[in-house]
Amino acid sequence: MKVIKLLIILLLICVPVVAQKSLPAIKSQADFDRISVTYDPNTPYALPHVMIVIDRQDNNKIYYVNKKRYSFHKDFVNGTYLSLERGREFFVNNYLKPNRRFILGTLAYQTPLRRWTFEFWEGDLIPADLIQLTYDVINKSFFMPVAFKPNSLRQDEASAALTGVQRVLQSDIAKEQAYQALNIAKGLGRIHVIAKLDDHVEIGSNEILVLDEVPIQLPPVAGIITSQPSTPLSHINLLAKGWGIPNAYIKNAKELLKQYDGWWVSFETLRENYTIKRADLNQLREYQRRQAQRLDLMKPRYSLAETRLLNLNQQRARSSIAFGGKSANLGEVMFARLPGIVVPNGFTIPFSYYDEFVKHNQLDDVIFGLLNDQKFVHDPAFRRETPVELRQQMETAEFDPTLRDQVLAKVKREYAGKGLFVRSSSNSEDLPNFSGAGLYTTVPNVRGDQELIDAIRKVWASLWNFEAYEARERAGVDHSKIFMAVLLQEGINSESSGVMISTDPFDPENRAAIYISAKRGLGIKVVEGQRIAEQIIFRPRTNAVQVLTRSAEDSLLTFDEKGGVKEVPIEGNRVVLTDDVIRRLVRAALEIKRVFGNREQDIEWAYMKGQIYIVQARPFVPGT
Repeated sequence: MKVIKLLIILLLICVPVVAQKSLPAIKSQADFDRISVTYDPNTPYALPHVMIVIDRQDNNKIYYVNKKRYSFHKDFVNGTYLSLERGREFFVNNYLKPNRRFILGTLAYQTPLRRWTFEFWEGDLIPADLIQLTYDVINKSFFMPVAFKPNSLRQDEASAALTGVQRVLQSDIAKEQAYQALNIAKGLGRIHVIAKLDDHVEIGSNEILVLDEVPIQLPPVAGIITSQPSTPLSHINLLAKGWGIPNAYIKNAKELLKQYDGWWVSFETLRENYTIKRADLNQLREYQRRQAQRLDLMKPRYSLAETRLLNLNQQRARSSIAFGGKSANLGEVMFARLPGIVVPNGFTIPFSYYDEFVKHNQLDDVIFGLLNDQKFVHDPAFRRETPVELRQQMETAEFDPTLRDQVLAKVKREYAGKGLFVRSSSNSEDLPNFSGAGLYTTVPNVRGDQELIDAIRKVWASLWNFEAYEARERAGVDHSKIFMAVLLQEGINSESSGVMISTDPFDPENRAAIYISAKRGLGIKVVEGQRIAEQIIFRPRTNAVQVLTRSAEDSLLTFDEKGGVKEVPIEGNRVVLTDDVIRRLVRAALEIKRVFGNREQDIEWAYMKGQIYIVQARPFVPGT
């Protein structure tokens, strides 16, 4: 027994540092060094740091996160299954709400001052009482005194009244420093001196921004220059590192660089200084060549030659050129005849009819005008308002009577008495590095002739949703080459439904696992992220089911007999999935993955009367 205990101790000692997820306390410099990463090493401004997570739900338990293993707080929180919130939900709940579960910060050694500090993201709206709480928790679990470093005016004001909290300001660190390279890189772009950053300022991906202070968030750009001192640990600098662009603090930058406003320049940040040189003709030609290549990559493929209303069983993955990826992928799954699953029947209106629709109603001129309107292109606030009118026009525009007759006749012949889901299937989804998921409209349980025609027009119009346009723009998708097909699919009034991913989306080291999210009723609530779903991780190697969360739903969505959906209370057992259904879903996910060349899949499923239905299969893009 003693030998076994000794072996266990030796194994724990020998565990590589990178394998450790966190520490409950840091009792020495050696502890800190084991899990820290140093920004700008071997310089006077070296910044060794770790992330901190305080779980207020667990008696203010603190995690000193291994920065060698996790780059972002959400990676740790998700990877340890403390919380499965992702995307916007995680952001709002843990950075904007005063009463949040997690306090997320960074602890660093400020080399110029030889002092330890903790700080929060500059956009974090953390209130004074939680700053105090963080100060107390850290100073009880860290081997040296730690001061608070505010990263925004709001944090500065909130902490100023806390008499027991020692503070260090960014100005204390920078002092008379006139320049600091926050990210060392070289970029080519157009200088854009911004007097005031607000919703009316358009920021292009080819711009090198000159700003007064670090913004809370930015779209991808070519470079960043601020005239106020900033921390290398800012969210914006983390983005800059990810984008590989130069980022620097330059004292009096706006005055120094106003002469370059609008110029194309080469901007390089070095340790001790920086260079800005006007771009020459060869540099501009090379830049344009690279952009042209990128745009070629992001020009969606399409064909307008197809005019048939093809059933799903007549489509294959290659049919996406006329029917969109959603529809074509379902056709591929249907063709594979996978055991234990069914793809609900349906048919698709190809891209050609969308093209005819906009041309017949002269909406192509409206779209062309918008895409070439400088105010629309450069004013985000105006761009948010303007497409509303375009979508309204599309939703009421004249519908081709021949197509109407074809669609209604086919529905009456093959889907009489059944509610249909009218779904988007565009050519701007599942492009390289751009999933396009969740951008377009689905209309559920459509019944009635006019309701069906209205739903088709609504799906066509959703191609110009504000969020869809913005996502395509930032990804470099050519808006003039996008088209919308419409999938009309038999609706499944499911007992339960959800999403499954053929890998673990929270922990990349757990690739062999399968993730399942499930709720009672229709899957609309799962996709929309309303309330907590039942969430499962299945590990095929051990045949183990791990329940991450149980559903917090007290109601579900079901078909309304008159069309659409209605909400009804959940009665009885709240457990959504049995072990048997979980294993059947896992087998389905692995089979679908094989159909698509073993590429990881993001799959929407439904379950009714003992049968598993697959209603979407698309490539899984991490982070979505």
